Amino acid sequence: METHLLGHAIDAMRRHTGVVIPVYFAAEADPGLGQTLLADNVRAYVQQVDDPARICLSVDGAEHGMEIAEALAAECGVVAVCTPDNMGKMNGLRHGVRALWEREELRYVAAVDSDGDHFANELLNLVRAAVHVQQREGGEVLVLGRRSSKHRPMGFLRGELEELADRVLLDALAFRAAKSGEPLRMEYATTHEEYPDFHSGFKLYSRGVVEPVFLSEPELCALAPAAYYRHGCEAVAVVEALLAGARLVLVARSTFNEQPVSAFGQYNRERLVADKIIWPCKRLGVPALFVEQWLRNHLPRLLLNTLVPEGKQELLQIRRLVLQAFDLPEEELSWGPLFV
Repeated sequence: METHLLGHAIDAMRRHTGVVIPVYFAAEADPGLGQTLLADNVRAYVQQVDDPARICLSVDGAEHGMEIAEALAAECGVVAVCTPDNMGKMNGLRHGVRALWEREELRYVAAVDSDGDHFANELLNLVRAAVHVQQREGGEVLVLGRRSSKHRPMGFLRGELEELADRVLLDALAFRAAKSGEPLRMEYATTHEEYPDFHSGFKLYSRGVVEPVFLSEPELCALAPAAYYRHGCEAVAVVEALLAGARLVLVARSTFNEQPVSAFGQYNRERLVADKIIWPCKRLGVPALFVEQWLRNHLPRLLLNTLVPEGKQELLQIRRLVLQAFDLPEEELSWGPLFV
């Protein structure tokens, strides 16, 4: 069978794919642009599936957009659910998946941000890649929508911080693979760059990994819930999917040159990035000294450390938080070789 034929992918997307869109509007803020973008996004995704009830708007806390979601559900025929408490994106995703899970026709579930930056017309590419790899290799898949640039849409600072988290996550996955005797299968994920775009929020899960990622008991790893539900949610999704046997697949996707809306500025950046590193390393059983060395390996290569003193200070604070989580003393860091 030709595994890449478009017709197979269209059928899989329209008849066998569910979409979960986590929704969050700050209670004290005017939803304004965010509401307009969400409505446009929902209407676009409704056109991709033959039953709009396979699309779920999952609001993370009742006061954070439930009325907006219910109005869109009434207009478009999608499902709207609400979590009791605002805990973070993973909380919304878990409740949204649960709302769709009894639909036995689902072969794939897509996680899509609410602001329209995960283009509905590109969902087909993720599904097409999933169908191809599953028919060729068998087993389960996790498909990431890979951005061609992280610095341009997110800005220099956030792009650098995500690069650090991505690099350490790849190290942690490779460590776990070596310890377990199960090779890390990356042949569909490393064509264009050294490390995958793990923290892209545009993800597609085959049915066999949906339950371990979203419906099993959360693995908090003795950390604050925010590390799992809010800060490290994209790392959580990747790690749990790969531990469940998924093969990682990357597909190029478009992105706006500047993010339409973002909650990034609402967070403590250092805590956010530290948790993106701490949770996966704890979950994968990485010894503290390995984590410390990986930071020594990667911090000097980031251009952010050339922004003196602010860039170095931010990276040092992230390192400090990570070392504290692993009960390691903070020792002087070398910022690279003498000559370049």
